[in-house]
Amino acid sequence: MKRFFLMIPIFFSITFITGCMHKEVTVEPPSAPVKATTHHTEENAWAKETNVDESDIDTSDLEEERIDTESNESVEAVPAKVKRVPFRPSEYRGYAGVGKATVKGKIYLVGLYDEAVVGKNTRLYLNPLTSYAKQWYEVSYLQGRKLEKPDPRLFNYLRFTASDNEGNFAFYGVPSGRYYLVGTVTCAEQCGYTEPKQVRIATTVTVRGNETVEKDLTKNVTVE
Repeated sequence: MKRFFLMIPIFFSITFITGCMHKEVTVEPPSAPVKATTHHTEENAWAKETNVDESDIDTSDLEEERIDTESNESVEAVPAKVKRVPFRPSEYRGYAGVGKATVKGKIYLVGLYDEAVVGKNTRLYLNPLTSYAKQWYEVSYLQGRKLEKPDPRLFNYLRFTASDNEGNFAFYGVPSGRYYLVGTVTCAEQCGYTEPKQVRIATTVTVRGNETVEKDLTKNVTVE
């Protein structure tokens, strides 16, 4: 009898081991790697960082005319692209790297009945005022004519930011010098347009040392 009770644990042990040996084991295939994504916080990016990743930059404004200009000329009437003047690196000396100045202000249009239309969450940039940039200002911004694609070296010196919901913007760490301050505002009925239209605004700004320059980017919109 005693031997019988001793055999019971041995019997169950053999059964358990045998069952494990015959049990099929399924191996799940490794899951596909999760692609990294960039999450934007609710905070205003412009308040912490001036420049953005170049892959996120819309360069159409610098390449050819696609939005409103100072000129009332039809862009379609001048289809040929204007050849760019030579890009002279010597004119950009001092614009590379990080400076100490700050440029801040508000971007908005003055529409019908003097109503302010702010540029919400819109991209702005600073373009060093050189002979290369001056051609862009005169030919593209003022005349509304198309230019050839810009020299890729230009993007080493542009500084980008974005406005908040109230149209406020700021550039930090700006090197001393003269710049074109450029941005766009979308406007429709408030400006007398039948459908939304992007209106570009450009002005000049000068910074020195570690000063803070307050400069609004604004324009009166009139519909003829």
